[in-house]
Amino acid sequence: MLNTLAEKVRPEHCAVLLVDVQNDFCADGGAIHREGRDLSLVQAMIPRLERFLGAARAAGVKCVWIKNVYNTGPNWYLSEVWLEQARRRRKGAYVQYPVCEPGEWNGDFFQIRPRADEAVVTKHRYGAFESTDLDLVLRSQGIRTVIMTGIATNVCVETTARQAFLRDYYVVFTSDCTATFTQVEHDTTLNNIDQFFGQVASAEDVLACWPACGSIPAARLRMAP
Repeated sequence: MLNTLAEKVRPEHCAVLLVDVQNDFCADGGAIHREGRDLSLVQAMIPRLERFLGAARAAGVKCVWIKNVYNTGPNWYLSEVWLEQARRRRKGAYVQYPVCEPGEWNGDFFQIRPRADEAVVTKHRYGAFESTDLDLVLRSQGIRTVIMTGIATNVCVETTARQAFLRDYYVVFTSDCTATFTQVEHDTTLNNIDQFFGQVASAEDVLACWPACGSIPAARLRMAP
């Protein structure tokens, strides 16, 4: 049993999951921006995530990227249930304009990108374990703990964290390398995760557990904006 944060995030058996760091969810002109939602919390988080990613790589931690593909030419993935929810609660996304198209700007990564040696898992629903090979990727690499980062805290990141816990992975949910579109939604998810699905920790708390990060200049690791 892994009881402490340091035990959970040992580099040999943990992986950072970077969820949905894509233009449609982060960039001006993307789907969320077109719906009129506030991107300030998301865009402020990205530099912290970039620094955390660099530290994880330096510590030898595996990084797994999760990306969405939703709208395609022939509509392979969006069911009538999905589209009904979108029509009822969204302001155009999925129905009036596409979201995360393969090979297009809106589905591309935002500001940070995977290296050639890092896995990229494509999903078509909120949870990254749903009908994907993520579980196979993680278990093949001996991963016991997933460190959750990315967007949106209360949607795809939370859903994936819940799925991971139900598959008996330890979950470490970063409080400051995840973001959504309101602080209330973000804080509510952190509270719920910490009670039922994993351990919430700051990026600095995680970095303090990785000895290799001691050789990286402090300025590069600083998580504050």
